[in-house]
Amino acid sequence: MSTLQRIEIAGGVRHTRADKALASAFPGHSRVAFQRAFDAGLVALRGRPIKRSATVRAGDVLEFSLPEVVPAQLRAVDLPLDVLHEDKWLLAIDKPAGMVVHPGAGTREDTLVHALLAHCAGSLSGVGGVARPGIVHRLDRETSGAIIVAKTDEVHRGLARQFAARTVVKEYLALVAGVPRLMSGSVRKAIGRNLRQRHKMAVVDEAGAGRAAWTDWAVVERFGDLAALVACTLHTGRTHQVRVHLASMGHPLLGDAAYGWKANARMKRQPGRVMLHAGRLSLVHPGTGKTLDLRAPLPADFRAQIKALRES
Repeated sequence: MSTLQRIEIAGGVRHTRADKALASAFPGHSRVAFQRAFDAGLVALRGRPIKRSATVRAGDVLEFSLPEVVPAQLRAVDLPLDVLHEDKWLLAIDKPAGMVVHPGAGTREDTLVHALLAHCAGSLSGVGGVARPGIVHRLDRETSGAIIVAKTDEVHRGLARQFAARTVVKEYLALVAGVPRLMSGSVRKAIGRNLRQRHKMAVVDEAGAGRAAWTDWAVVERFGDLAALVACTLHTGRTHQVRVHLASMGHPLLGDAAYGWKANARMKRQPGRVMLHAGRLSLVHPGTGKTLDLRAPLPADFRAQIKALRES
């Protein structure tokens, strides 16, 4: 555990969240590190641990220490990886559908993290903690496509700042049921946890439990009135964002039964997964300062689904 530190909230601040106050005062530390500190009860106000959402005001003194990053105890497993880019600072992978990014309840030793531990031989950022070494962002199990991984803590923080500032270009391709009435549009609807089914997300009131979410979309190809190929640009990074936003338009993703898709007998080929692919990531490389534009080609099952739709 790091040395105990103190910060006094500056005068003129009426009220702000405790996590925002710490992140603003110590930009050299990652948001993940502060989140772990709050979760471990290591942030206190007037001697009592507080939650990250606690309100603090001018004159309040926060005391905190950061938990040490413990080396991962996970076993390295030599799994095949489709590398889009690799250098001494970071690694970009074209993640296949079906691969879980990091270990969790019910997962086996076949996650991306297990594969990275073998591929990188210990050179991964520890900022993400024991279960998520190097992981800066994530993709759902069934989503294929580009994902970037940090090899050093400094690069991890640099990438995390870009994701937080919404400067990373994130483009997805989705196959949806039905065809949108317009050729393009924008969905700006807050997303939060579904109160009835906690494993799902939902469009909610931003003033309540929701967080702002913004997706631009455009129809790339129509398949009669059966389905459409839609390109999505994400300006935020909410859980299940594309799935929730397109379903809210009345066009759930093919294969996404959780958000309203139903099998259609008119399709010659039924989707074997949620048809979503992270096709492009573009950002500033923290190590070189140059733009890194990553492209992940459509996987075989996605191409086969498009072919079958053209023939339907």
